[in-house]
Amino acid sequence: MDLEKLRGGQGQALYRRGKTLIPGGTQLLSKRPEMFLPDYWPAYFRKAQGITVEDLDGNRFRDMGYHGIGACVLGYAHPAVDAAVKAAIDCGVASTLNAWEEVALAERLVALHPWADMVRYAKGGGEMLAIAIRIARAAAGRDLVAMCGYHGWHDWYLAANLRDDADALKDHLLPGLDPLGVPSGLRGTVLPFGYNRLDELRALAAEHGARLAAIVIEPVRSEMPAPGFLEEVRAIADRLGAVLIFDEVTAGFRMNVGGVHMTLGVTPDLAIFAKALGNGYPVAALIGRRAVMEVAQETFISSTAWTERTGFAAALATLDILEKENVPAHLNAMGERVRTAWQAAADAAGVPIRIRGLPPLSTFAFEGDDPRLLKTCFVQLMLEADFLATQAFYATAAHTGRDVDDYAAALYAAFRRIAEARDGPGLSSLPRGPLAHAGFARLA
Repeated sequence: MDLEKLRGGQGQALYRRGKTLIPGGTQLLSKRPEMFLPDYWPAYFRKAQGITVEDLDGNRFRDMGYHGIGACVLGYAHPAVDAAVKAAIDCGVASTLNAWEEVALAERLVALHPWADMVRYAKGGGEMLAIAIRIARAAAGRDLVAMCGYHGWHDWYLAANLRDDADALKDHLLPGLDPLGVPSGLRGTVLPFGYNRLDELRALAAEHGARLAAIVIEPVRSEMPAPGFLEEVRAIADRLGAVLIFDEVTAGFRMNVGGVHMTLGVTPDLAIFAKALGNGYPVAALIGRRAVMEVAQETFISSTAWTERTGFAAALATLDILEKENVPAHLNAMGERVRTAWQAAADAAGVPIRIRGLPPLSTFAFEGDDPRLLKTCFVQLMLEADFLATQAFYATAAHTGRDVDDYAAALYAAFRRIAEARDGPGLSSLPRGPLAHAGFARLA
């Protein structure tokens, strides 16, 4: 791929216009071109099918990165899911009455998770977390929340940075987030603790236990739970009478057909799913124990958009395919092959990396003095080889062994170029434009 064609193409031209009309340029930080390769990343797509993405100029790339930021676990535009959605559209997506698929999907989700009794819906993971926190606070009759992980953008979560160090979320979301616009009255209502750090959670429990409404955690983040960690989190929640919430927005439906907590053997009181549940169509689900969920009838939680039909239809079709084709086994196999390729390419070039995460949600980090520079070099070199790639691989049912083999060949070449630049003229000689952003930043 000639990168100068991308820089002068329709995608970057449209993005320059878009930044003058849309604050921040995009709706999702993780899709902002500056997070990948400023001035060159294609920015917009015309068509996406399987793992192939076509930009506005007809350039085609294979997506070996975030793949819809984890939303399209079956691959882009899966024909069976799209057919189910088109059938739902033909019958009308909105009515004064409710869509029957709400009940059908609830029955499926409860059957997959026998500990759960009831289900509520929304359109995105972040708002579903906000709903879960409201319900948990109402059920417990308390205000404080202990949390670990990334749980969206809402006030309840960003309130963690309303404190003296003002950067409590740096190990959970992003460093340097200013909680601008978050009411100061929420200071002290969210109490972060580190993953696998029972000492930190126990300290929070000892100091705030009588006021703790919920413990919310991603059951798996970039590493597996230490032996006994989740079991003790469950025990602490029980002892305090706090609601235990598992955020499965990212991990759900990848290790098995359901939540990763089923593999880990620990059940929460509430669990949240989104992303993979609808294979790209907006739908989110909160499942939970009846005693907690029924409190949702006593606190006002309601939205017209949550009743729209296509998300339910997409989720039902997605669940069918996940089960019938044993998709999680394929995701794990592809993830393991990519992890092996990363390590082999890095070792061959003498470029040290650290690999983390679940096999279907793998990431690697460069172990060098300038990770932003290394990331920028890597993304640029992979884009030249016609791959949308960053330091992550989110496996899908559409990825094949041939795709991984081709990707591995490009990896070897990219790591070799990085090593040659490092040992020769210097890494700074590689990037054609500005360095990739490391986190949230205001755009000019």
